Amino acid sequence: MSQADETQTVDEDGVIESVSGPVVTAADLDARMNDVVYVGDEGLMGEVIEIEGNLTTIQVYEETSGVGPGEPVENTGEPLSVDLGPGMLDTIYDGVQRPLDELEEKMQSAFLDRGVDAPGIDLEKQWEFTPTVSEGDEVEPGDIIGEVPETESITHKVMVPPDYEGGEITSIEDGEFTVEEVIAELSSGEEITMHQEWPVRKARPSAEKQTPTVPLQSGQRIQDGLFPIAKGGTAAIPGPFGSGKTVTQHQLAKWSDADIVVYVGCGERGNEMTEVIEDFPNLEDPMTGKPLMSRTCLIANTSNMPVAARESCIYTGITIAEYFRDMGYDVALMADSTSRWAEAMREISSRLEEMPGEEGYPAYLAASLSEFYERAGLFENVNGTQGSVTAIGAVSPPGGDFSEPVTQNTLRIVKTFWALDADLAERRHFPSINWNESYSLYRQQLDPWFRDNVAEDWPEVRQWAVDVLDEEDELQEIVQLVGKDALPEDQQLTLEVARYLREAWLQQDAFHDVDTYCEPTKTYRMLEAIQTFNDEAFEALEAGVPVEEIANVEAAPRLNRMGTAEEWTEFIDELESDLTEQIRELY
Repeated sequence: MSQADETQTVDEDGVIESVSGPVVTAADLDARMNDVVYVGDEGLMGEVIEIEGNLTTIQVYEETSGVGPGEPVENTGEPLSVDLGPGMLDTIYDGVQRPLDELEEKMQSAFLDRGVDAPGIDLEKQWEFTPTVSEGDEVEPGDIIGEVPETESITHKVMVPPDYEGGEITSIEDGEFTVEEVIAELSSGEEITMHQEWPVRKARPSAEKQTPTVPLQSGQRIQDGLFPIAKGGTAAIPGPFGSGKTVTQHQLAKWSDADIVVYVGCGERGNEMTEVIEDFPNLEDPMTGKPLMSRTCLIANTSNMPVAARESCIYTGITIAEYFRDMGYDVALMADSTSRWAEAMREISSRLEEMPGEEGYPAYLAASLSEFYERAGLFENVNGTQGSVTAIGAVSPPGGDFSEPVTQNTLRIVKTFWALDADLAERRHFPSINWNESYSLYRQQLDPWFRDNVAEDWPEVRQWAVDVLDEEDELQEIVQLVGKDALPEDQQLTLEVARYLREAWLQQDAFHDVDTYCEPTKTYRMLEAIQTFNDEAFEALEAGVPVEEIANVEAAPRLNRMGTAEEWTEFIDELESDLTEQIRELY
């Protein structure tokens, strides 16, 4: 249901029978599953989640202290829906799409009272609408009929709502309109405005789901270089506390080449969401040079907010993402974290006295996770455009135990796995993605793009790096027993090359002005420079040069400065030349 619409048809009212945290039981309420209701004298927003005989169970999206039996429950007869239209970008919402700045203005305080409501989009602001169709044109559900310049970066496409019949356009106007004013009329009698509503738990329709073949460029070397994700793909970032999940999500939100970013802070600490809210308005989009917030929508549902709203915020985010996908945009959805979402489901399930599954999670945990990730993908839209939703979920396993249910069920669904490692984080190696445990199932289908757009030998160079890192992992077990000096010289040299792969290539400083973002071409050239060192070094070793002399060449330590070099092309060209010259001088 739209939070804006206060004139909903009211069905027969009920009364509260019992209250258990966010779960309220009402009697004599004429309702259907997933109807939105207003609970108690203060009109707290809730959703019907169970009906048994004369009793209706409701999850309330606000704090229920002070609410007691006998108070009224009012049914709207509509499911939980979001307001869709111009004005969603550069906005911060709570879990049920109430704009936090509007609520703060209403309350004159950062602390919100219960029962306070506001529309998801501004109903009074006027937008400049330009038609892209004419009177007499036939349109179908989902067709684009006009455009609105929503922000500096994004043009909002106004579409025929998916639940309309369509038909011939009998009138259409250009000019300035509010989102509720009629801009076009159809022969079927339907009137089109710039405002749509859509139930959050129902996927928006599309024509066809396709196989993604273009990478989502993250600007992070380990992700683009070793474990890429496709536009329209799914990924998980599991890791224990302090391993860098949130910073990794922030980096993806800041630098990925998606057209739109929807960032869902689901049950995270308030200080982490504060960092997002303070940083993003000041960041410049590397692709357009415009403010990053002009293509970003934030949903802030922190850990101290009601648990029921946390359960719905994921659906709010994915529905907004699907709406922009229907316009033909590539959308990246960051969910931080799905573990907190699962914990919210567990708490509500326990209050409903449902049979618990593994570790107390509801038996439908896997189905709920699948339902969320399945809404991602590369789609041929019904209006002929192509758009994508890339879903990236952080997972917070207790104690870093990847065998717990949320991580394991997520692993069965997603195709990219970026496993964060507490040991790497303790050694200050960031991003702390463990290259031995992580994987991407998109490599093969993305290789043609990298060959065409970066380098013809991209897959071969990447495989060389993987092989070196695998060999280093095996050698480290021997080093722990007998020490590095006991190894043959060729294996000692392999460890030296692997050290540069780890320190110069896989490590990346998120807080350095230059190193925070690394385009794919730079990622390739840095790896190519390390491979040049490797090839020249092994030739020198075969010529009888001791490994100590090879490791001590003057140019080698400069490999660690490639990431922070502003004029990186010239820096790497000169470095490769110096490495080749200095190593060859040894024999």
